[in-house]
Amino acid sequence: QVQLVESGGGLVQAGGSLRLSCAVSGSTFNIAIMGWYRQAPGKQRESVARIIGGGGTTYADSVKGRFTISRDGAKNTVYLQMNSLKPEDTAVYYCYAFIVGPNRDYWGQGTQVTVSS
Repeated sequence: QVQLVESGGGLVQAGGSLRLSCAVSGSTFNIAIMGWYRQAPGKQRESVARIIGGGGTTYADSVKGRFTISRDGAKNTVYLQMNSLKPEDTAVYYCYAFIVGPNRDYWGQGTQVTVSS
């Protein structure tokens, strides 16, 4: 019933910017945590950024100062603003949410981000 739908991925030159969006739909729920992960070919999936209900955020060291995670007032959409992109940022980016009630993680299908030199 809960669904996460991502958008905003694409191809960008190094130094450019992209903004990813993730819309959460479903019946009544309480989203405790939302975040973004990424996975490059041959690498493990890694946490990029997350935001909790009170607005606190955490970031991977590799993206601090370049990426910003945020949520809208209804807390049904999460964004990842990515600036000063580097080729090493190339990966499939996955949205996730931890929802209280079912007490489990939900994942989006992923969106490709490719940064060229």
